[in-house]
Parts: sequence; C-alpha cells; structure tokens
Amino acid sequence: MSEVKKFQSDCEKEISLMGENEEIKKMSNNYIQKLNQLKYSYHFKYLGRPIIQYPQDIIALQEIVWEFKPDLIIETGIAHGGSLILSASMLALIDICEAIENNKIFDPRKSKRKVIGVDIDIREHNRREIEKHPMFSRIHMIQGSSTDLRIIEKVKKISKKYNKILVCLDSNHSHDHVLNELNAYANLVSVDSYCIVMDTIIEEIGDNFEWVGRNWSKGNNPKTAVFEFLKENKNFQIDKNIDNKLQISVAPDGYLKKIR
Repeated sequence: MSEVKKFQSDCEKEISLMGENEEIKKMSNNYIQKLNQLKYSYHFKYLGRPIIQYPQDIIALQEIVWEFKPDLIIETGIAHGGSLILSASMLALIDICEAIENNKIFDPRKSKRKVIGVDIDIREHNRREIEKHPMFSRIHMIQGSSTDLRIIEKVKKISKKYNKILVCLDSNHSHDHVLNELNAYANLVSVDSYCIVMDTIIEEIGDNFEWVGRNWSKGNNPKTAVFEFLKENKNFQIDKNIDNKLQISVAPDGYLKKIR
C-alpha cells in the first residue's frame, strides 16, 4: 500500500471510530449547546463577509465542492452573503485549476459556473456589500420566498443550462418550510452530488434553548423535515461519514447524498 493510500485508510478507520464513540458525541453536543448561547456561528467571515456557519461545515462544503466540481450551486438563505462568496470562490478555484491542468488561459468572464442565492428579504446593506465583492460576477441573487412557485420555476429554468448541481438549504428552519424546499429543489441535484440541509442541529440542542421570535423548535425543524423527506425519497441517503468526521456541525444528518 502506498503512503498516500495508507494515510487515507488510517483516516477512514479513525473517522469510523469517532462515529462509534458515544462519549465524543455527548461531549460535542454539550459543546455546541454552550457555544450556541453566545451565537458561535455568527463570529466568522469568509473573504470579508459574515458567513454564519461553523468552520467545520465550511471545510465540509469545500471538500464536497472540490470532489464533485459542480457547475451550479443553489443556495436558499443569503443573510450577509458569506456562504455565497464561499461557493463562488470555490467555483473560481476549480476553473483556475482546470485551466492550469489543460494549459489554457483562464478568463473568468467566460466561466459557466455560477451560484444562485434565494432569500425572501435581501437587505439593502447586505446586497451592496455582496455586489461590490470580487466574487459577485459568479453570483445571481433572487429575492422572494424559496417555496414560492414562481421562484421555484425561475430557479428550475436557470438550472436547465447546467449539468452538475449542488443544493444547500439554509433559510426558514421550520419543518414545513424545509420539507417544501426539499420537495422543490432536491430533484435538481445531480447523482453523486449533495442536498445539504443546514441547522438540523436544532433538534439536538434540547428543550432548554429558547428560539425567541422563531417559528422552529425541537420537533419542528430541518432534521424532522429530512427524516420525513427520506421516508418517501430513496434517491438520497444521509452521508454519516461526514457527520462522524466533523463531530461539531450545524448539519448532523443534513448531508444528503444523491445515490441514484
């Protein structure tokens, strides 16, 4: 076995052991509960824009995008735009690397790869900052509810131009809304790509955490929507390997891989 393969094999074994270790899982959950009380995920930026994600999930998305190399990423929920910038920058890096590998001159104006961001309320101060960012040329923002039939049709029309699609759902976190999003957008995901459902951690945080002013809670959140969706949809399965590897994540059981 080569050193490269041995390293990968060792990692796979260690990740599996972490997934079987209940003590680690309990420690991770306690850690997340305490961090959430101080809005931990709000304190990070990606290329200058607040991203509102855990660093572990940022790395996980980077791994998925690099491995699958999509030409379109669809995101629901924009907020400050950090996730859009992350996706756009990864697509730019893929273009650059492919140009180098093929000994071609990279021209970003000719790139097909894009990110669609959908949000019911793109606040003006956030829109201004996103639009002046160097990665904005790869981003197409749509204002409106992600479950509005007109918005869904607009996204589907754009997606027809693309062959390799990844979806990330991160808007309203109530059960019904996320389930409607899954039913609307999951079928756009390409085989071997992912539909990533963020903030499934809401189900794990516990009854003592109060979601003030929110329409989600334990028993009514993205994870409950994922489980209901998977009852009827056998084209996706939860990638537990990602959960086992990250341990600290806002999306446990939320990395759904399309297997057929």
